[in-house]
Amino acid sequence: MLSSEFSNSENEILLKHFSNVDDSVFAIISPRQVDRGALMSRYSRTDKSMRRIFLDEFSQNENRGEEFYNKVLLEYGDDSVAELGEAQIAIEGLSNIAVKKIEDRRIGLSYLEKSSRYVAWDKKVNGEYKFYREPEIMNSRYADMYLESCNLDFEVYSKNIQTTIDFMKDREPIEKQKFRDSTGVDVLYSKLSSEDETKSATRIYNATIRAKALDILRGILPASTLTNVGITGNGRAFEYLLTILYSSGLQEEKTLAGKIQRELNTTIRSFVRRADDMHGKALQKYLNDIKTKSLTLGKKHLKPKKSASHLADLVDYEQEKKAEEKIISAILYEQSGGASFREILAQVKKIKSSERKKIIKTFSGLRQNRRQRPPRAFEMTDYTFDFLTNFGMFRDFHRHRVLTLERQLLAANRGYFMPDEIKQLGIKKDFDDCMYKSKEVWDAMKTKMPEQAQYVVNFAYNYPYFMKLNLREAAHLIELRTVPQGHQDYRKAAQEMFKAIKKVHPNLSNIIKFADMKSYSLERLEAEKRIEEKRKKLG
Repeated sequence: MLSSEFSNSENEILLKHFSNVDDSVFAIISPRQVDRGALMSRYSRTDKSMRRIFLDEFSQNENRGEEFYNKVLLEYGDDSVAELGEAQIAIEGLSNIAVKKIEDRRIGLSYLEKSSRYVAWDKKVNGEYKFYREPEIMNSRYADMYLESCNLDFEVYSKNIQTTIDFMKDREPIEKQKFRDSTGVDVLYSKLSSEDETKSATRIYNATIRAKALDILRGILPASTLTNVGITGNGRAFEYLLTILYSSGLQEEKTLAGKIQRELNTTIRSFVRRADDMHGKALQKYLNDIKTKSLTLGKKHLKPKKSASHLADLVDYEQEKKAEEKIISAILYEQSGGASFREILAQVKKIKSSERKKIIKTFSGLRQNRRQRPPRAFEMTDYTFDFLTNFGMFRDFHRHRVLTLERQLLAANRGYFMPDEIKQLGIKKDFDDCMYKSKEVWDAMKTKMPEQAQYVVNFAYNYPYFMKLNLREAAHLIELRTVPQGHQDYRKAAQEMFKAIKKVHPNLSNIIKFADMKSYSLERLEAEKRIEEKRKKLG
């Protein structure tokens, strides 16, 4: 039933822009993003209802949204209103260097990137493998050796996909795997009783084997490998992303900035217009000044040393007693009846060690699965880990947002990781040849073109970065990245993180309840079984 607040003609107008006209909860379905954002912003500056605002101020003026947004920005300088405009864009054919720069933006943007586990990079386009031909490299004396190196990587990768699939099938034959029958019981493949069950099991097995094969080979791919990414985000975050890309030293990223802004102008122009104007250019200069000053200070104060051989090194944390006291105080704060944090902390400090252990154990016991996150109180203590993992593994850890991550330029001077299966396949020489060729090109380019030289470096090369994260996020990362279906590389790193935290915080580490410390030969098998069950339920 329509509301009596509006006339019939007004209802007719409103239903084109709002999901209903007679309820206190409604969706804004107005087609233009700028109108939605302006409506939300105007809403906070008047006691009118939103639908009345629209009728009085927007319905007769199709440019009202943009005018109001610009006025708010001009008169109030309220950057947060840019978060009220949202957009989704897709970027295809960008390098793994550029996509990581984009995905460095932690807040306001969500990403879905082409997977190296489920999609093979063996296809050619117009007779060429899909890797980025960086313009400055292609116009330099390094062009031929760069092309030779990248083509070698793709040739070795492509010719060994089926070989690796066959190898994994021989090592982990389908007859030795267990699959769910019609009664929900896991039985050997030979014990499946119907054709449908056999077909289902074969589909699960083939998907698992293929994912494993691509996992084994992905280290051969160079960072120039072209990928696709979809981005969903708000205007404020997109505007900052554009500013970052415009300030880049890489032509690819500058070109992407122009293309992304062009497309965003079709939907949220007002929200990203400052990315490259006078204010945007000032911010770009500031970002480049930071890079220049950091480089100068590094040359002055640091002496190059050979990289240590560590996977996940816990370099900073606080004493467990102090961490426990802060976490328990935070747990008690909400129900304290008005006491200040200082007062609560002073009383918690008097609690005996044995009682503190009981409290932590109580909250660990409440968790029934990893999706039941620890309460926010466990954000009260932090850990800083220094990593030296292969670049492929970094790409997986890079997806975590609720932490501080800093990284260096990708280089070919820190050694590389070779999966055991590469040796067992008998392609160690081919793998080494790819790494040696990449390093040869990188060595030639690194002095004059340090940023461009990154493109030739393989996923297998070791890469330094550090992460600072709180205990709550550590629980999420470790539990997620040690699940059986996780890639064997990052599972090891996450397991090392758990061991390090357990060593320095034996009591608090109990909140990380679902860390899986086992190893698996076919990581994806159980996950593929669950997917198949869901597929059956959906018909």
